[in-house]
Amino acid sequence: MAGTEELRKVLITGAGSGFGHEVAMRLAEKGFEVIAAVEIYGQVQTLKRQAAERGVRLQVEKLDVTHDGDRRKALAWNVEILVNNAGVGEGGSTVDIPARNIRHEFEVNVIGPLLLTQGIAKQMVKRGAGRIVWVSSREGLNVNPFTGIYSASKHAVEAIAETMAYELQEFGIEVATINPGPFLTGFNDRMFQTWESWEDDPSERLFDYAELSFPRAQFDPEPVYATMTAVAAGEVDSYRNLEPKSMIEETKRLQQVPWERKVTDGLGTRPQALQNSYEMKPETPVADGTSPSRR
Repeated sequence: MAGTEELRKVLITGAGSGFGHEVAMRLAEKGFEVIAAVEIYGQVQTLKRQAAERGVRLQVEKLDVTHDGDRRKALAWNVEILVNNAGVGEGGSTVDIPARNIRHEFEVNVIGPLLLTQGIAKQMVKRGAGRIVWVSSREGLNVNPFTGIYSASKHAVEAIAETMAYELQEFGIEVATINPGPFLTGFNDRMFQTWESWEDDPSERLFDYAELSFPRAQFDPEPVYATMTAVAAGEVDSYRNLEPKSMIEETKRLQQVPWERKVTDGLGTRPQALQNSYEMKPETPVADGTSPSRR
């Protein structure tokens, strides 16, 4: 069986921006052979130029995880480490988001990555070694108002990843998750703009989304870059990797809330967690005196 220290070829999906972009660069700087996958061809040359400016070499490929032809193409790359990072966020109430947007959320965040992983995982099994990293979210463990559909997709990722870890254990395949909290990359705030393109009847919506923003102050993303790079590189062996670590205890506490909640709690009143979306300004960084949760 090949040793995990020999795993060098990494595929990172969603490498055109955010976490995937920076982690692709850092793994290349560490000497890994990095295949940086982007959603559309228009991102390919841009990422190649950015890599050259950074002084690293990336194999940049167009890979839309929802496209069967793209997923099939990836099977020729002999991937040893797979980082399922591609994802989209859909903001809005669970009772307002249109069907098309709900389906797209699950196609990009759950179904596409799982189908991609199925083929690559079987190649890893034949090789006798491999590492699969699922970029989930803190929202895969907790929930917040207006991010419920995104959170549902990440709860699904949590179930898939944890089950996969058991199923692939005997074949020598490592499985891990990354659980970023609220980080200021632009992703969270863009979630609260998707309503602008909904194909629905605005008069039927329960909420006026022009009044709402992402409900939490957001951290500098450096801890996610560092942890995600280390997990992909095999330098960290913990299965669940939540950042920032300062939110671990809050996350565990909130997981207990549904066990204690009564169906009549707060009926007829607006919860503070929802009111935060009215009060928070977009792209608010965590700073001295600013609570990251306001939960």
